[in-house]
Amino acid sequence: MKKILVLLLIASAFSCSTTKDAIPKDNSDPTKYVKSISEKDLKKMLYIVASDEMEGRETGSKGQKKAGLYMIDQYKKNGISFPKGATDYYQHVPAAFLNAKRNENLPDSENIWAYIEGSEKPNEVLVISAHYDHVGVKNGDIYNGADDDGSGTVAVMEIAKAFAKAKKEGHGPKRSILFLHVTGEEHGLHGSRYYSENPLFPIANTITDINIDMIGRRDVEHAKTNNYVYVIGADRLSTDLHNIVVAQNDKYTKLDLDFKFNDPKDPNHFYERSDHYNFAKNGIPAVFLFNGVHEDYHGKGDEPQKIEYDALTKRAQLAFVIAWDLANRENRPVVDKK
Repeated sequence: MKKILVLLLIASAFSCSTTKDAIPKDNSDPTKYVKSISEKDLKKMLYIVASDEMEGRETGSKGQKKAGLYMIDQYKKNGISFPKGATDYYQHVPAAFLNAKRNENLPDSENIWAYIEGSEKPNEVLVISAHYDHVGVKNGDIYNGADDDGSGTVAVMEIAKAFAKAKKEGHGPKRSILFLHVTGEEHGLHGSRYYSENPLFPIANTITDINIDMIGRRDVEHAKTNNYVYVIGADRLSTDLHNIVVAQNDKYTKLDLDFKFNDPKDPNHFYERSDHYNFAKNGIPAVFLFNGVHEDYHGKGDEPQKIEYDALTKRAQLAFVIAWDLANRENRPVVDKK
């Protein structure tokens, strides 16, 4: 009788364990992981990425490569590997490609990528992008590009860390996420164009690009508050994507979403001026988060001490919750517009 009782207890325990493991992970609420996106960590990383040591991160320069090594070290530290199918964290972009849409003399450069594989739909890929190049050194002055686009660079790294924490705790994304730092943006969106023409994952499997380019300052139109962000492009291809952005912001971050530059008649043409565009022109829904231009745009005064780190943090958190929804929702955003 004792032997039968023991066997029944073992069977019951095994059954409970199996049932528990079979229950789908609840990824409906990202609040815990939103809070892990830290103002302190963003500031620490940006003071390094946008330091004089990186010499303005000109495309293919020694300083840009040094910044890239620092970024890769952060990914390693947080247990985030390079993508499945790649041999390292680099997608090499040859000089011939960089110098072919313009007559320039840029050296070889690299996109940098990191990756978290999805648990249920690993072949569907969400891209979160930012360019890590800037304009280098001019007349002996280092142009550090803290906002453009050091802010986006560190935001992508911090978002990746939050997803890695979620995965470690059993709440990893259902779709795969590619964290893509592109080169050559300042010379004509070259790095994102190279990826879109030489994708590691099929473009057809790429569900959306969330592009982050300048989210650490404010412009003159918002002189009294930094609790805003410009949202560009979300509705150009997909009503779903626009609705996701609005809903996630309403629920979690409550920023003032400014759609001024989303107007197709916008004379600034910001929609065509950052790296999301190379995804959008290939039919991939894309959203561009942006704080607008300011007096230090492309100037030597774009320094990390001028960044408003509370705004940078909140905008990075918005990008994260948009990504969380996209990575975990049942269906990918529908492309319902040309």
